[in-house]
Amino acid sequence: MSEMSESQFNQMIDDLLMNLEEQLDDLDVDIDYETAGGVLTLIFENGTQIIINRQTPVRQLWLATRTGGFHFDRDDASGEWHRDTDGAEFFAILNENCSLQAGAPVTLTP
Repeated sequence: MSEMSESQFNQMIDDLLMNLEEQLDDLDVDIDYETAGGVLTLIFENGTQIIINRQTPVRQLWLATRTGGFHFDRDDASGEWHRDTDGAEFFAILNENCSLQAGAPVTLTP
């Protein structure tokens, strides 16, 4: 990852969160959400949550689910966010966990 400014990073995360909110509004699956202070909390019918937030000092996107917490770095070449441990793509992990927690297939895209 190349060095990006704090404002570039924050704008990138703001755009990603706004994109997710728009897609959540259009899903057939009932997932509520709240946004506060740059943190997006997805709330599922079974009471579980998924939390997506920025970690500005390390320029990472963090995802907290029932299965664990994950940290993602941005790949400048593809524009995608990849998990720092194994390179798994953010939306793949998000969709897998949303589907698990919703009990129905969920597909969110970049």
